[in-house]
Amino acid sequence: MTRKKWMVSEELVRLFQAVGRASLLYDIQDSHSGNMAVQWKDEKGQTKLAITSTGSQKGDLEPSQICFLSPSETDYGYYKASSETDIHARILAQKDADASMHCHTKDLIIATLDDEEKPAQPEPFVPIDPLGHYHLGGYVPVDWFEVPSGSSEMADTIPERLTRHPVTVVQAHGTFSRGRTLKEAFFLICVANNSGAVVRHAGQLGVDIQNLRKTIQSGPDSHFPYPPTAYTVEDDDTCDFPEEEEIVREFRKTGARIFESRLSPFHTGSISIRGARTMLCAPKASMPREIGGPLLEVPLSPEKSDSPELEIHKRIYAESNFQTIIHCYIPEAEAISHSTNPGETAPVDRIVPIDAEGSFFYLVIPVLPPRHDFEQFLRLLHDYKVVIVRGGGVWGVGAQSLSEVLHHPSSVREICIYRIGALERGLDLRKMEPKKAKKW
Repeated sequence: MTRKKWMVSEELVRLFQAVGRASLLYDIQDSHSGNMAVQWKDEKGQTKLAITSTGSQKGDLEPSQICFLSPSETDYGYYKASSETDIHARILAQKDADASMHCHTKDLIIATLDDEEKPAQPEPFVPIDPLGHYHLGGYVPVDWFEVPSGSSEMADTIPERLTRHPVTVVQAHGTFSRGRTLKEAFFLICVANNSGAVVRHAGQLGVDIQNLRKTIQSGPDSHFPYPPTAYTVEDDDTCDFPEEEEIVREFRKTGARIFESRLSPFHTGSISIRGARTMLCAPKASMPREIGGPLLEVPLSPEKSDSPELEIHKRIYAESNFQTIIHCYIPEAEAISHSTNPGETAPVDRIVPIDAEGSFFYLVIPVLPPRHDFEQFLRLLHDYKVVIVRGGGVWGVGAQSLSEVLHHPSSVREICIYRIGALERGLDLRKMEPKKAKKW
């Protein structure tokens, strides 16, 4: 066994530290849980496996807690590295898998628990939200292991799962993902946990989740307005308007708040500001402070290359005087959009605030079906400044600043949390809703 020097790259350390802190902030790790790994080339061009050390605090990583190992042989670093190093090494041996991540995704783990007698093969997890359905390939494998941490059985099973799926779950333990970059692996983990949160909240609201899953699987086009844009890995450092320092700060600050407030999973959603002939936009709106994302300047006029999400931004600006737009995927709002009112069979078409601040600012929050008339959508934005689209996220608009429009999705999440909490307590929401909301 040859003793090798620890090779630490400043760029890699910053990346591990930023993603580690973001995962702790997003509450998908505890103080010491999980691990991250990437393929890395040293100054000699040799491929190394860089992985966090066992027991390290991902939110406060020190350079010495990133281990550089040979991907093909066991050297002394294995004794300091994560106990799941063999699993990560096998994952990174796959094509287009240059990064992997393991997190304690609480919402997804709770959503995949069962009380079946063990050993058993758990049912796969099936998302009911658009991000999970499209980015995770429709379902996520779930496996039970007698030894659910660093076992040889896990080392055989998890990498094999990840050859066909971007994410896989170890029941009652955590989630593994693989990506072309560490950011993409983190993105997939966050999307998966968000899907778990949507299912959890939908269950609390009494939604028939199994039936919803069947109908989505049989016809996703009728449940989601459009597929979300595929994740990109090459554009995160792009800034088309660096000279606009104040606007850049506003985008970064708003994106950080979206991420920190759990208004949308990492690198999802979008933000834009209208200009004279162009619009400034952040197509990966949910941006932790140390990671960021692309800031683009694009024409206000439609282009063939526009994504469906960008098309909506442009059309709103073309047919209104709004100056700012934010689009988020709030799990509580998505769950409530599938719920029904007592005595009704159709999903809700509005959400009525029961909290004091929500009631002060909003008569109701409109909910539209996935396939809706754009003119109705625009009219509701004019009247309420925020609209939930079932299977399509939350859209908010403003007449001035990003701070103004950020208030809408932030309020929507709180309004939904209070309604879900009241139902958990068995309270009658109809008695709690302001009478004026019945006249919307």
